[in-house]
Amino acid sequence: MSSDKMLTRIGGLLRLAESTDNSHEGDAFMAAAQRLATAASIDLAVARAHAAGGQRRDTPTQRLISIGEPGKKGLRTYAKLFLAIAAANDVQCDIAQTSAVVYAYGFGGDIDVCEALYTSLLIQMVRASDAYIRSGEYRSETTVRTRVERRGRRRVATEVRRPVAGVTARLNFQLAYAARIGQRLADSKSETEKQAVSVPESSTETAIALRDKQLELKDYYRENSQARGTWRGARAAAGHVSDAQRAGDRAARTARLSNTPELSVARKQLPS
Repeated sequence: MSSDKMLTRIGGLLRLAESTDNSHEGDAFMAAAQRLATAASIDLAVARAHAAGGQRRDTPTQRLISIGEPGKKGLRTYAKLFLAIAAANDVQCDIAQTSAVVYAYGFGGDIDVCEALYTSLLIQMVRASDAYIRSGEYRSETTVRTRVERRGRRRVATEVRRPVAGVTARLNFQLAYAARIGQRLADSKSETEKQAVSVPESSTETAIALRDKQLELKDYYRENSQARGTWRGARAAAGHVSDAQRAGDRAARTARLSNTPELSVARKQLPS
């Protein structure tokens, strides 16, 4: 199947997921889209292994993904969503400390799938977190903060409980959402790969092709990545809010994919 045909078929699954009001159907369509993407990626890996010396052979590439303008609120949770999707689709990433830009390393088709999933799921994540904040459920929780007081010559630290701020609840919700989405996509990918390598007549060939793909991507990343330091955007530094995290996890379990007509036209910039 050509790359364009694969993207068109996945686009059809996304439209089905978006059009149903049944969360279980939506989940099934999303899982099917990921399985199709993984199956296509496996087929391409096997095809690359069969390419003769003179044939044009796909190689890994680097692509810059714009998450948003530096300083924009919410960038780190948006970036976390992209990283979770990338991890489930054989794409390695570097990220700026501002969380405004992600450098994606992988095969072109895999990066295309990541961008398409990200575009759809980002909209759903923002919409779901907005609804949660409007509900006011987070106001029943408190967070623990450390307060330092001077008593004579001594400084004494005490823990105090404060109401949860909306921005803190939103951060916790979206981090949990991203984590759950990543797990769902990874499960679908793992299931598809297990089925592919269980076919007796081609299991060894497929396993070798997948291993070679991972090694090729690892070598490409090592040769081209200039990342230094550690990205700290995945932590909810403003405080832990269990209710918001549970709500984000629930929303991600029933997330449905894009209402865009084709994956190949995924937007790279965040909505304002």
